[in-house]
Amino acid sequence: MARDIEKRLRQLNTRRRGTDRLGRLSEAAKLDVLTKSFTDEAWQKRALSQPYTRYALGGMAEVGPEYTQKSIETAERVGKQLKDKLEANGRSVEFRLQGSVPLNVHIRGVSDVDLLNLEAYFLSYYVAGPRAIAGLYGSPGSESSVDRLLRLRKESERILIDAYPAADVDTTGGKAICISGGSLARPVDVVPSHWVDTIAYQSTQQLRDRGVTILNKKVPETIDNMPFLHIDRVHQRDLLEAGGGLKKAIRLAKNVKNDAIEDGKDVPLPSFDIAGIMYHANQSMLQTGRVYELAILSETQRFLEVLRNNRAFARTLDVPDGTRKIFDSDRKFVGLDVLSTEIDDLAREVAREQTAMIRQYDALPLEESRKAIEKAFVPG
Repeated sequence: MARDIEKRLRQLNTRRRGTDRLGRLSEAAKLDVLTKSFTDEAWQKRALSQPYTRYALGGMAEVGPEYTQKSIETAERVGKQLKDKLEANGRSVEFRLQGSVPLNVHIRGVSDVDLLNLEAYFLSYYVAGPRAIAGLYGSPGSESSVDRLLRLRKESERILIDAYPAADVDTTGGKAICISGGSLARPVDVVPSHWVDTIAYQSTQQLRDRGVTILNKKVPETIDNMPFLHIDRVHQRDLLEAGGGLKKAIRLAKNVKNDAIEDGKDVPLPSFDIAGIMYHANQSMLQTGRVYELAILSETQRFLEVLRNNRAFARTLDVPDGTRKIFDSDRKFVGLDVLSTEIDDLAREVAREQTAMIRQYDALPLEESRKAIEKAFVPG
């Protein structure tokens, strides 16, 4: 980890407060973000003589709920604008949030919000599902998913450009229309898509089991994924097994990754996969973080080290929704190596701050650092 911990603390603070992305906000939102930035958050008032410990605590903490709510409200505003205009043109659409914001593992006060723009009456389905077997879907139409979503994408781009003339509407991305600035309080990524009724969904009718087809217009092609199953499984494991520690571990690893990138390092490990990695960690140890918060750092360090040293085991791990392996390319191991090394260094520095005996040694086995921090209590 960079020895300039004060620099990392500043980066953490600006990232959480959104002052690093003022150029993507409306004037009113800029003023709001700047005004809030002068008030310290709770983590900034803890471990005042222990900057590495303070960084770890801040890296785990959820972004202030007022920032998250502003992101959700902005996405809903964009969705309503699109819904009104698209339905006036004869389309029926629905909107859902996906990604880190609804899961509450985002690490930015000004976080891009993924808004699924779903065709309501155009869907695909698994023919082996009970509703399909019962003939409840009727006859399939002649239009392909690609063609239908290309039309939805083109129409949505036009509506957003017309509705937000002062905003930056970036239509160059393959999967999302990215809109920011103007009158918007937060950036929003609009993702044209349609539903996929899986076998499980046809039985349960539960949102978590319903898939989504999105468009990559650059090919063009469609991609299926299970965003709500991912959210549900991570949230339930965090709630029932980790006592909030899983989401804290995900945020910590994502913050360390971002600061490593700020230092010029390449960390090719997507945030989605970081969530998947920590999903497989020891949840009982993460639950210890309800009292001994630094145990979350200890388990994060331990599990990343296990995966770094045992690639064969790492390759067996699935993403939470079960659709693929986490390490489906060797390049992700490059990201794992960098992230694991960064977390190693953070654990060592925090252990030195927490245990006087460890400060006497230049280097100790990481196991000793873990032991020093996993039962260290940091006053609130």
